[in-house]
Amino acid sequence: MTTVVNQPTAAALAGRILAERQRLVDTLGDPRAAQDRVLAEALAANAATEFGAAHGFAGLAGVDDFRRAVPIRTHEEFMTWIRRTIDGERRVLTADQPQVYFSSSGTTGREKYIPVTPTYMRTVFLAFYYAGFAKVLEHHRDLLGDDEAVLNLWQDPTAYVDHTSAGQPHIGPSQVDYGKFGEHAAVGPGTNAPWSRVLDEYADSGPWERAYLRLRLAADRDVRWVIAVNPAMVAALPYQLEQCWPRIVEEIHAGTLGGRPYGSPNPARARQLEKIAAYRGVLRPSDLWPRLKLIISWNTALSSLYLPGVREQFGEGVRVLSAPIASCEGPVGVPVDRHPSAGPLYLPGCFYEFIAAEDEITPDATTLLAEQLADGHEYHVVLTHVGGLYRCATNDIVRVAGFAGRTPRVEYAGRSVPLTAGPVRLTEPQSVRAIAAALADTGLFTKNATSRVTGAPARYEVAMALTDAPTVTEVEALAQALDRRLGEQSAPYRAARSAGELAAARLVPTDPDAFLREWERRVRAGQRPPRVKDRVFQTDPEVWHRLVGGADR
Repeated sequence: MTTVVNQPTAAALAGRILAERQRLVDTLGDPRAAQDRVLAEALAANAATEFGAAHGFAGLAGVDDFRRAVPIRTHEEFMTWIRRTIDGERRVLTADQPQVYFSSSGTTGREKYIPVTPTYMRTVFLAFYYAGFAKVLEHHRDLLGDDEAVLNLWQDPTAYVDHTSAGQPHIGPSQVDYGKFGEHAAVGPGTNAPWSRVLDEYADSGPWERAYLRLRLAADRDVRWVIAVNPAMVAALPYQLEQCWPRIVEEIHAGTLGGRPYGSPNPARARQLEKIAAYRGVLRPSDLWPRLKLIISWNTALSSLYLPGVREQFGEGVRVLSAPIASCEGPVGVPVDRHPSAGPLYLPGCFYEFIAAEDEITPDATTLLAEQLADGHEYHVVLTHVGGLYRCATNDIVRVAGFAGRTPRVEYAGRSVPLTAGPVRLTEPQSVRAIAAALADTGLFTKNATSRVTGAPARYEVAMALTDAPTVTEVEALAQALDRRLGEQSAPYRAARSAGELAAARLVPTDPDAFLREWERRVRAGQRPPRVKDRVFQTDPEVWHRLVGGADR
């Protein structure tokens, strides 16, 4: 049965977006004052909880007191309190009880359980969510009010919902039914279009089939913007289309969706697509949607290496707008202007601390505040908010890319867990920069890459899907450039190479579609596409061998 959602008018939605954007903009000139306010409100709201009492929230008189009273913890170290909350205990971490738990596989691969309370959802998450659409509203106002023109690959509130051991929803942020929090305006763009709501009737379909059904529905629509957020889904869409376009054309011709009757047969559209495919040998997104203007996606870190090439398949002039920066633990940055990759810290929602990216995350690590960050430097993110996380290290690294007012603009740079080889701890941002520079040195391009440590003496090994079949000479040149660039990024790497403690970096070319086939395998195995993300460092030997085949032998 198709669910009808109480969709607000475009004017009401625009008003809310502009109000939340202005709320953020009003804080940018004085980040310290805004952050002091957020911290005080979070401590006051939860002072009477067990966690608040144990850490003396009621008696804390500012940032310095807070740092002394509360050690830095990872999500895993919060699980003692979170499990008790899941089991029904009240006022453990927060004054109001969580209604759902956000899920994420996390950097370690262990499932996360992030408590989501009504207060956090209303005052932090949804306010951040609305503010994130401000750039679309400002520069593409006609798109924001037209659900029929949106292909939303990220939000899927009718997909299978997992539950905690006590029965609470355990879901990704992309699965939230915001109407249950009284926020009907937060229905994701495109998810309320009649053609998108048809997926309600296919709720039992697995993630791979749902991805096909969504693409089939969009194939005979005038899609003008795509919401992906996760760049792996942007890269996968042309690949999906390549795999399934004959089935799409057949169903458009027959008037079916997943083999069931749907709409009216459209032989003219089917013949048009067949003719294009006969000429090109395949269908591309630009063939389906010639008026496409916009893609919303993260566009930094590893995706910066491949998104420019992927974007070409969506059409000339299609623009990639940076999605808001966040982890499942909380919001981080919101783009507010035309900056291509970064947005100012979301000061009204979270209290932020930062650890230099080259330092380890420890309970007593020295932290910097928002106004102390330096342009061009990279930091681990530690956040506190009213939803029950206090000095929580998110396992994300951000890079400062200038300032908005006096507030740092940040862009996502990578995960915090390093790849260690002997005395060397290589960070994800260092690895990505070295790969990018080595590609530029050799004039080669990649569709994706991942790294591991292997051998004795240890060496960094990079598996890379190059866009064109490389010669042996080109592979050797790229490996040499990569080894040199890693040394430029990391002084310990350079020293270990000179001392013979580390062997030269090795490049392993993969099939051009190897990473896309791995994406498909994971989705077919049951992972929702928003959860299947790029991995700069690959710790699973089975995944590595699937990617490289026999190339590493």
